[in-house]
Amino acid sequence: MGLELTREEQRMLDGEYGKATRKAMEIITTLGEIYGANRLIPVSSVQIAGVSYHNLGEAGLEYLAEMAEDGKVRVLTTLNPAGMDLTEWKKHGIPEDFAVNQQRVVEAFAKMGVITTCTCTPYLIGNLPHYGEHIAWAESSAVCFANSVIGARTNREGGPSALAAALTGRTAEYGLHLDENRYAQVKYEVQAELKGTDDFGLLGKVIGDRTKKKIPYIVGIKSATTEELKSFCASVATYGGLGIFHMEGITPNQTPVPDETEIVTSEDLADARDALDDEDAEIDFISIGCPHASIKEIARIAELLDGKTVAEGKTVWITTARPTKDLAIKMGYYDKIERAGAFLVSDACCAVAPLKGRFKGLMTDSAKACFYARGKNKFKTEIRTVEECIKEAIS
Repeated sequence: MGLELTREEQRMLDGEYGKATRKAMEIITTLGEIYGANRLIPVSSVQIAGVSYHNLGEAGLEYLAEMAEDGKVRVLTTLNPAGMDLTEWKKHGIPEDFAVNQQRVVEAFAKMGVITTCTCTPYLIGNLPHYGEHIAWAESSAVCFANSVIGARTNREGGPSALAAALTGRTAEYGLHLDENRYAQVKYEVQAELKGTDDFGLLGKVIGDRTKKKIPYIVGIKSATTEELKSFCASVATYGGLGIFHMEGITPNQTPVPDETEIVTSEDLADARDALDDEDAEIDFISIGCPHASIKEIARIAELLDGKTVAEGKTVWITTARPTKDLAIKMGYYDKIERAGAFLVSDACCAVAPLKGRFKGLMTDSAKACFYARGKNKFKTEIRTVEECIKEAIS
């Protein structure tokens, strides 16, 4: 049938709304044609990845500057983490030349009307779609959370296609926007007790490694917090490339239950932990907040650090969104964390900041953080509970 455009969409494509909108519409219609979409659909919110200058470089920045000449976003749009805290970068050891370039990136987005809140958990800070709503998000863990936990609908967009959706308010109707592509394909029976964000991250690694992109239907989990679900989403997306899962009794499953069944035991989780633990890891960096820490997590960390001191030779980053950091300042959590010698870092994360060569070993509660610490920064890693991470920091 081919892609059919409305009169308004055709006008965007014809350049009636300027160069940036035309270029954006070209990206979206090309994707629609590649994936066999019949039409474009409106989206209510966008989240853009590719924000850290570390990942973008000059070529990416040039592209953004060009789009910002006459481009304006049409829907609520926020950003993925940048490579640094946009205000307190100096005390976190970020080089000045990097900071200047990172600011240029954020300014280009701001010029287009993007809300320059840099976070991988947009659903915690006001970019929150409802069930069934079509959105265009780019960050893999947020995409997984939106599709699975909230029941909104999004594909995993690339940086340019997410920006294109923001500038047009449209995306092509294919992939996870369609019912038939959201159904579970394999059932996972979890025969293990899960406690905390690290365990949920390990479960994500086990299922992600096994599933080969088949959509999982997970049974056997009695309860899960928002924090545990965001950890699971990050991990299953990182290790399995998954954009959606169903968890019985926890997520709003609109799917038949598959017959094919896999078992996950506590031994499987222990094996996953062993795989992420490097025997000779010399821990000098402790990072919590991948995905970004919630205010609940920050309150707990502040309590654990209150009156304590971070040990010499250790650096502690608690990464979060700017609005969450502002709230933590207001509640006195920031002071408790920083007085102990740890850093509450907003806008950034340990996966996209320029940290290579600064540390030897990372301890974290995040299976996703382990993946990026090893792959990008060549750190040794250990995965532990939040409490154990803080204990390591002050010992």
